[in-house]
Amino acid sequence: MEKLSMAATIFCAVVLAALAAAAGGEAAVVEHTFVVHEMNQTHLCNTTKIYVVNGQLPGPTIDITDGDTVVVHVVNRLPHGLTIHWHGVRQIRSCWSDGAGFVTECPIPPGGEHMYRFNVTGQVGTLWWHAHVTCLRATVAGAFIIRPKGGRYPFPTPAKDVPIIIGEWWELDLVELDRRMHDGNFDDNPLSATINGKLGDLSNCSGKPEESFVLDVVRGKTYLLRIVNTALFSEYYFKVAGHTFTVVGADANYLTPYKTDMVSVAPGEAIDVLMAADAPPAHYHMLALANQPPEPDLQIPGFVSRGLVRYAGSSHNNNGLPVPTPLMPSQHDTMPSYHFHNNLTGLAHPDRHRVPMHVDESIYFTLALGSICRNGTKTCKRRRGPETIVVATMNNVSFRHPTNTSLLERYYDGRTSGLYTEDLPDHPPHPYNYTDRALIPPGPLEEALEPTFKATKLRRFRYNTSVEIIFQSTALLQSDSNPMHLHGYDFFVLAMGIGNYNPKTDPKKFNYHNPQLRNTVQVPRTGWAAVRFVTDNPGMWYLHCHFEFHIIMGMATAFIVENGPTPETSLPPPPPEFKRCGSNGLTQP
Repeated sequence: MEKLSMAATIFCAVVLAALAAAAGGEAAVVEHTFVVHEMNQTHLCNTTKIYVVNGQLPGPTIDITDGDTVVVHVVNRLPHGLTIHWHGVRQIRSCWSDGAGFVTECPIPPGGEHMYRFNVTGQVGTLWWHAHVTCLRATVAGAFIIRPKGGRYPFPTPAKDVPIIIGEWWELDLVELDRRMHDGNFDDNPLSATINGKLGDLSNCSGKPEESFVLDVVRGKTYLLRIVNTALFSEYYFKVAGHTFTVVGADANYLTPYKTDMVSVAPGEAIDVLMAADAPPAHYHMLALANQPPEPDLQIPGFVSRGLVRYAGSSHNNNGLPVPTPLMPSQHDTMPSYHFHNNLTGLAHPDRHRVPMHVDESIYFTLALGSICRNGTKTCKRRRGPETIVVATMNNVSFRHPTNTSLLERYYDGRTSGLYTEDLPDHPPHPYNYTDRALIPPGPLEEALEPTFKATKLRRFRYNTSVEIIFQSTALLQSDSNPMHLHGYDFFVLAMGIGNYNPKTDPKKFNYHNPQLRNTVQVPRTGWAAVRFVTDNPGMWYLHCHFEFHIIMGMATAFIVENGPTPETSLPPPPPEFKRCGSNGLTQP
């Protein structure tokens, strides 16, 4: 009976979505039902319990038009709580629907239901949605497509658009993975990369290749690939043998067309590319390869997934010829990522691309690791010893996430005493040579900078404030890049560079004419990125690195944006469907 009920629910959601899409030019209400449940799936000779929506991996695609309203009914059939975050949706005056666990809402309890309702206006392109409690986003995730009104793109209309969801396959239960990382254990790794849930033929079980994702194409046609990185741990390089891409969008914003043979996509990013099927009809491999810093950083295995581009009319066995495989950069070469991201520029738009030329608030965030003592004191043996827990920091503060209440709810009610403070530092407390790679391995320089502390420190801004943030990746205990994601906002990426940011010379590099407009910026390994935005969306907005281990370790905070002078510039009360936190840290029935 339960299976019939789930099938009927899914069918109704599909019909409603199709009717809304058929409505055409006028704004529609697009409804979906997400049933989140456990499911067994077998890969690499082992059957693993995974968490999915509506029996799908990746999850269902939300497909709307600019101006539509989205309604998603979430039914939680898991044995633990979760929320769903609509990654990159601006949520103008709808912060209550952002879905950030313990930031804008408490998790939906086991057996519970919740309805998200929000409007999407002024955004076109690819975003995505994912679970925002524990590590569940490794499998509870899907594409969120926003089409332009009237179907008019600033580039030739593609024959077809195809989500390319790059992820990871974990044999370890994701809830257990989360528990281990909260306890300071970061030794676990995925077994493979995935493309649209498929491990690809480079992985095998008893000599039998795993199933690959196959993209069927017709020669002479052009395809829009919507590439999203949902992985917990790694940035990925993506290539198709014998083909090139034209990058046309990122994070639901148009870009100046940029030609390349490789896309670099960090966790949290969504990159739109056109691929012309202009090669001789045959089979061609696509490849997704994780990149990680070289030694002396902690080394993890290389993750890769291989798919196939298959031309119509090509022979089943590719005429007996080897299938071409793209030549990839070294797994430990992170410079192609830097060059890719640094070459992107925004497609100038008179309404949206107006970079604030003045700065009201200037912030310099150092992104680093540190450690705290397990015994709760400030005196213990450092250097990644058993007496310490390694944590991640912003300006030497490791964010303590709430576990039984919602920051937004308490802020709105005026009940914040003892929950958080609003004194997150604007600059690091002790300047040092942030990108000195002698700080990566344990040593006297590193040991002096390693001690830190946990606290729930936020930052408050008045409405309509022009904010500039310099994100500085450091080499303290590691030299990872840092994909920094801000909820509720797009920001202008004015510049990025390698090494320490120089406040005297680097502002001369700022692009005020056509910068990228993004919700996630890939701060380069031992480098920096400068972003700027105006606080025009009141609420409580989570800022964090999109590497899952960095989130759990504390590389996060939240921005409070105060109300403006009118009802139209203020956060409204919670909508009728919003469910408040109970005493157990889950939403009330």
